[in-house]
Parts: sequence; C-alpha cells; structure tokens
Amino acid sequence: MFLYLVIILVLAIYFYGTRNHGYWSKRNIKQESPIPIFGNYFMNLFGLESITVITTKLYNKYPNEKVIGQYCGNTPELIIRDPEIVRDILNVDFAYFHWRGLGRDIKKEPLLQNIFHADGDLWKLLRQRLTPAFTTAKLKSMFPLIVKCAEKLHGIGEEIVAKGGECDIRDLMARFTTEFIGACGLGIEMDTINNENSVFRTVGKELFKRSFKDVVLLGIYDVLPETRKMLSLFDKNLEKFFIDMIMKVFEQRNFKPSGRNDFVDLVLDLAAKGKIKGDSIEHRNPDGTPKEVELEMDHLCIIAQVFVFFGAGFETSSSSTSYMLHELAFNPDVQQKIQQEIDQVFAKYDNKLCYDAVTEMQYLDAAFKESLRMLPPLGVLNRICVNKYKISQIGVTIDPGVRIIIPIHALQNDEKYFDTPEQFRPERFINDEKNKFSYVYMPFGEGPRSCIGARLGYMQSLAGLAALLHKFSVEPSGKTKRKLRINPRLNVVQGVIDGLPLKLVPRIK
Repeated sequence: MFLYLVIILVLAIYFYGTRNHGYWSKRNIKQESPIPIFGNYFMNLFGLESITVITTKLYNKYPNEKVIGQYCGNTPELIIRDPEIVRDILNVDFAYFHWRGLGRDIKKEPLLQNIFHADGDLWKLLRQRLTPAFTTAKLKSMFPLIVKCAEKLHGIGEEIVAKGGECDIRDLMARFTTEFIGACGLGIEMDTINNENSVFRTVGKELFKRSFKDVVLLGIYDVLPETRKMLSLFDKNLEKFFIDMIMKVFEQRNFKPSGRNDFVDLVLDLAAKGKIKGDSIEHRNPDGTPKEVELEMDHLCIIAQVFVFFGAGFETSSSSTSYMLHELAFNPDVQQKIQQEIDQVFAKYDNKLCYDAVTEMQYLDAAFKESLRMLPPLGVLNRICVNKYKISQIGVTIDPGVRIIIPIHALQNDEKYFDTPEQFRPERFINDEKNKFSYVYMPFGEGPRSCIGARLGYMQSLAGLAALLHKFSVEPSGKTKRKLRINPRLNVVQGVIDGLPLKLVPRIK
C-alpha cells in the first residue's frame, strides 16, 4: 500500500511539474527540453549559470530561429532573436508588454515599489512624475557635484600610484560612483573614494552580493509561484538601513527641497505636487477609454525611488566604466587616442572638467558605447505578456502570463550585426547613423520602459573616465586576466568574479 502511495505521489508531482511543458511544441516553436518542476532553470536555481548565460547559449544554438521557447518552472518563456519582434514588444505593441515582472509584494518589501521594479499603473504614474527629474537642464545643474567627485578620484589615483599602481579598478570605479550617487542622490558626503571601508561602500557590496541561500530562494520564487506568498527575500537589515538613512535626509530638509539640486531635492519637489493622476494602462471604462487612476507618493514610495537611484546608479556605471578600462589596458592604441582627445578638449576649457567638455569627447563616447556593447550591465530585458497577443512575424499567438526575454548580451555580440564582435573597436560607433544598430544595441533598453536615468549615468561615467584618463593610464598587472569570469549568481545585472585587477600609472605627456 505504501509503495502505491509513493508511486501515486511521484506521478502527481511529475505531471504537476510538467503540466505546461508542451506549450511551445504545440505552437510549432522550437524549445529546449525542460526538466520536470525546474523547466530550463535547474542550473540557474543552484547558482551555476546566470539567466544571461543560459539565454545566450540558446540564442547561439538556434541561429535560424526568430524565437526560442523555454520554461521557468512551468511558466513558458520566449527568447526573442529577431530585431523586428524585439521592436514590436518593446515599443510598437508596448501596451501588451508593459510588465517587467521583476517586482514582488511591496507590502512585504516596500523598497521594491520603485520605478525599476514597479509594474502596471504604479510604474506608469511613477514614470510620469519622475521623467521631469532627468531633463538636460537638471543634468547640467548636477554636474558640479560630479566635478567634486572627479577631483577626489585624482587624489586616490596618486595614492595608488605611490604604492606601486596595483589596484582593483572595479572597486575604484565603484567607490567613485558611490561617492557621486551619495552627493548627487542623497546630498551625503560618503567619502567612499578616500575610505575603501566606508559603510556606504560596504552596503553597496552587500546589495549585490548573492549567497547560495539567496540564489536558491530567488530560484524557488521564480520556479514555484505557489511559494511566493510565503517568501520575503529582501534583506531586512539593508531595508532598515536605507529607510532610516533616507528618512534622516528628508527630516534634515524638513521634507522640502534644499537648493542642492540633487535627486532628493527633485523627488521632494515632485512629491510636494500631491497626488499623481493619469490614464490607467491596466483598466478601461465600458466605452474602451482608459480609467483615471491616482497615486499618493507617501514617504516609503519616495524612499523607494531614492533607493533605486543609489543601487542601480552605482552598480551599472561602475561595472561599465571598469570594463572599459580593462579593455583599454589591452588596447593601448585606443587608450592613447582617447587621451589625446581628452587633452585637446580640456585645453579649450582651461583644463577643467565641465559638462560641455564631456559632450565634445566623441571618441571617448564611442569607446564607452563599445564597452557597453561587449558587456552590457543588463544581460537581458524581461517583459510579461499582459493580453493575448499574436506575433505577426511567425503567426503565433501567446497568452497572458508568458514571459519574454530579450537577450541583449547575445544580440550585441552576434557577428550578424557586429563584425568581429569579440574585438574592442570604438570606430563602429563613430558617426553611427541613428538606426544603424536599431533594436540590436540596447544597453539601456528601448521604448517606454527604457532606463529613465540613462543620460545621467552616461554623463557620470564619461566624466569619471575623462578625469581618470587625463591624469593616468591603465595597464595589465600581474594579476590581470584577459578573459573575465562572469558571476553566475547575478541575474538582473552582470558582474565579474575576483574584481578587475589593473595597474594605474601616471601619464607621460
């Protein structure tokens, strides 16, 4: 009797764990064979491969397919290889794919009610209110804060050189970007550049560190939706630290703009305008017109926006700038050409870093674009189908709840679109036409959900690179590895294992 019960239980688990695994084959879409319960996420659930690596492998395995099917547990996922389908999902038919699907229960994890994780009307109203915070005028007003941070970067660079020049360039640029985010985002002098043990640098590391337990819990959350009401995954100590810290900044300013022109001032000013009202992206009136919805930006909601400004800002910029420096160490001719351009432009502005000077550095800009192509901070974009949708290019209809993966890393390293993609060649972005790499080059996403802070992060990154390369050069050190080891435990952003050791040397002009 016991044996029969065991057999019945095993069969029940098997059929429950494979109930949707024929979704793509029924639609004549090639799919990777899934494992019961896990789908195609077994390696990811145990932190052995990132989502970016998994999707890149499938992208390369099926070169003649426009789309490829796979499964996150029992949830059907579609990897999009065709740029035209990418365009429709991210832009033309955005109304069917406005959910990113990375958010969780904001009552349990209030910091995730930020614009990056939010979906539906919450996202739409936040985007509507926050967009004015990133105008060109606002960015220019923040630039003096960037200059102060860049000056500190010179000082620590000289200290590193005095000690022999060996450094982890990833950590150095993370200290620079954390300092900038502190000054520009929170109005706090974090002193992370001069103090590598700063509490803010430590917190920044913790924010993107994934223990084996974290990886498994996140995997269970993704693979088994039935467990989601039981799981709260955000570190409560980190949550309390950010809430207390940001609330203290608000209190110091009496919840009003202080005149610093930083991000806290901007969100306090936006919150003071009262409820956000707008057309719903989720709900319709009987006549088909969108319903009007509203949102009250309470203190936790404002804090959540400042939190994501800190987290997303320092991680993406520091990984991108440090990777570019890694490539320059192995491409000294490109590095020299960038430095000559920096010298020429700085000479026009009394050798001072300023907004206009950075915008004139076209070759530096091209080199940074190339580094973003080779190793984009986000390896994939995620979307969820919210209404039944027909993909016209393949004549297949998908259902609400199907997850979409746009494989940015794979697209940007496909020789079909980029000749010799493994080579670092900034020239491909010199005088590039607007549509030359349309919907295959997307380091900041595309469409209505593209990165709202892209221009600020880009400006900050170029300023930091210009400041560092004006005074110093980078070379491979004895510890430098040409091929980087990508962290398999990170899914939303891409990171490397063991840092990026390089040697910093004074420039000989």
